[in-house]
Amino acid sequence: MLRDITLGQYYQADSVIHRLDPRVKLVATMIFIVSLFIADNFMGYLWGGLCLFCVIRLSKVPFRFMVKGMKAMTVLLVVAVVFNLFLTPGEPVLSFWRLTVTGEGIRLALMMAVRLVFLIIGSSVMTLTTTPNHLTDGLEKLMGPLRVLHVPVHEVAMMMAIALRFIPILLEETDKIMKAQIARGADFESGNLLRKVRAMVPLLVPLFISAFRRANDLAMAMEARCYRGGEYRTRMKPLVYHRRDRIAYGITLIYLTACICFGRIFS
Repeated sequence: MLRDITLGQYYQADSVIHRLDPRVKLVATMIFIVSLFIADNFMGYLWGGLCLFCVIRLSKVPFRFMVKGMKAMTVLLVVAVVFNLFLTPGEPVLSFWRLTVTGEGIRLALMMAVRLVFLIIGSSVMTLTTTPNHLTDGLEKLMGPLRVLHVPVHEVAMMMAIALRFIPILLEETDKIMKAQIARGADFESGNLLRKVRAMVPLLVPLFISAFRRANDLAMAMEARCYRGGEYRTRMKPLVYHRRDRIAYGITLIYLTACICFGRIFS
């Protein structure tokens, strides 16, 4: 299960999506997420799914690699669907015990499932095609105007970059600790929920110790290199917009316009 989490991982490939400016991918991802709530109907989701499929094909990232990240979100997806299915008022379609399934609940549950799947896969496209360093630079550039409000833009971007970089490391560390505990007789699968929670204690304690040790080592390394934040810092590869980035912005604007039209026409 831990190896199925793809958040924070980068997939090396030579594609037009990989070569896009990280600012373009950040803006496009945010617009895609917003569009899932604007065009809340069948045609809107069909249009979003078609565009998402085209982007995945252009990224040259295997589709099975992106779908693999969905396994870790299965519980969240099931909970969202079940809650919408049984707790949405409307015309009853099926009743058993004290639970009632309504037509509106079925529609809302399907919409919620599709929305979550698209949201997770769409976000994965950005992280899989952009290195953490580029994501940091792009986020810092986009948040640049907030410096006027005395927002620590560089520090916020750096924290997000460190978090993304540490996710695969902590997952690998968790897998190693879990295998070591299983070799010593630990059981993480059998028993009721309370017993499974208690079984996680021998896993969490060394994991937290390892995480704090890594954080301390990173802080000492940054201090030894006289790291002082983003003030007057230069970059070896500054971000520059190219023709393909402007075209991508135009395509994103067309996509958003179509989503708004679908939301108004088919609502």
